[in-house]
Amino acid sequence: MSEVVIALDQGSSSSRALAIDSRGRVIARAQHKIKRYYPHAGWIEHDALDIAKTQEKALDAVLAKLPKATAIVGLGLASQRSTVVFWDRETGKPAARAPSWQDGRASDVVAPLQDRQEEAHELTGLYLTPYYSGPKIRWFLDNSPQVLKLLEADRLMIGPVSSYLIWRLTKGEVFAADPTLAQRMMLLNIRTLDWDDELLGMFGVPRSCLPKVVPSAGNWGTVKRGRWTFPISACLGDQQSAAIGLGGLEEGTTIANYGTGAFVLHNTGTKQHRIPGLLTSVGWKIGAEPPCFLQEGTVHAAGASFDWLRENLGLLNGQDIDKVCRSSTHRVLALNAIGGLGAPRWDYTTKTAFFGMTSQTRPADMVRGVTEGIAFLMADIVDAMRAGGLKPRAVRASGGLSRIDHLMQFQADILGLDLQRCGEVEATALGVAWLAARQAGAEWARNLRSAPVDKVFKPSMPAEQAAKLRAVWKRFVETQASLSRELRDVS
Repeated sequence: MSEVVIALDQGSSSSRALAIDSRGRVIARAQHKIKRYYPHAGWIEHDALDIAKTQEKALDAVLAKLPKATAIVGLGLASQRSTVVFWDRETGKPAARAPSWQDGRASDVVAPLQDRQEEAHELTGLYLTPYYSGPKIRWFLDNSPQVLKLLEADRLMIGPVSSYLIWRLTKGEVFAADPTLAQRMMLLNIRTLDWDDELLGMFGVPRSCLPKVVPSAGNWGTVKRGRWTFPISACLGDQQSAAIGLGGLEEGTTIANYGTGAFVLHNTGTKQHRIPGLLTSVGWKIGAEPPCFLQEGTVHAAGASFDWLRENLGLLNGQDIDKVCRSSTHRVLALNAIGGLGAPRWDYTTKTAFFGMTSQTRPADMVRGVTEGIAFLMADIVDAMRAGGLKPRAVRASGGLSRIDHLMQFQADILGLDLQRCGEVEATALGVAWLAARQAGAEWARNLRSAPVDKVFKPSMPAEQAAKLRAVWKRFVETQASLSRELRDVS
């Protein structure tokens, strides 16, 4: 009888399920896109029921592909992080659409709290921005009659996407969140790894509505789907899961994951660093072991920038991004500020902008500018890590956008570091699959710890040229930020 572990990877663009065998091979997979809604400027929403049903449909499709003589040792769930779900304890129905981690509607909630930034960062490891769930929850409590009605009836449940999915998969038996996802609600004390009364009071969130915080690996309940019955053994934030899948378990390793958003994560072991502009993130918590921590930076719009080029500007209609970049003949700078600028700036005022366009500029130049803009923003994060005393030596990269060779080579050039691209783009699934298999006691779990490298991109640009480009980039961003503030003041 062959053994497999099931990995669910619920992201901003799709819900995926994979069956991974003892040799680390994906033997079955299924994927379904999820919808995003943009009802107002700065608002980005999901239908939580659509998320759940697409994830369950993907799971059932994978189970249907497995031979009968298969033993499922466990299931691991990796999930998008700061998206929050409101639902009815009695009916299970969502009380409102789920605001995405990219949603900025809670700006007015965090604006009066800016004098508490240092306090919030010390308690949570995060920054007071509309990016995280706490401000969003306060906004919905103030502005959604249905959410408020459920609260008053003591029927409101609030949690990360993962909590809603597991609650449904266990038929309401388990209402929990692991520390990596609970932290993104901005209500968790990063030192105690439990909900913090001061933070709950800051946003007016009742503790009774929130899930129990439990270790990332453990007993998360049982799933029964058709003829299959198996345990849920692990739950983890998608970026933390990708870090594991990319070989980031060891202290000192640096990971870059390129998806809808893009993320740089540096493993600092059991020590919590505090670097201005970066997040101190819980990496994972395994049983009674001390938690592992990461220094993290976020680029809000990576893959989302290409969606914007297609949907708003009519570019990239079925074209290969790498091929388009290689056809570009003029460099254009592009600041991807859709959804705000993430680390290390945390700026939700600056607007997206292009610079350097002439009569000779073509669509390919704009696409290349957006592609290189992602690399510039990722390099800004690494710069902050270096300034804070960390010393990234090489970067392991994965995610859908990592297949764009031009992006990977330009990233290596401006970082001045080797970029090791992993061949298995499902690093997120591999990470949580390893955690679930380890929890199940499978000896072969070690085969899932690190996706193989398929190509190493070495810096090829002269260091002097790279330095000049970085200086021009930083001046461009600073100028655009200043102009955006002035425009806001006169609008």
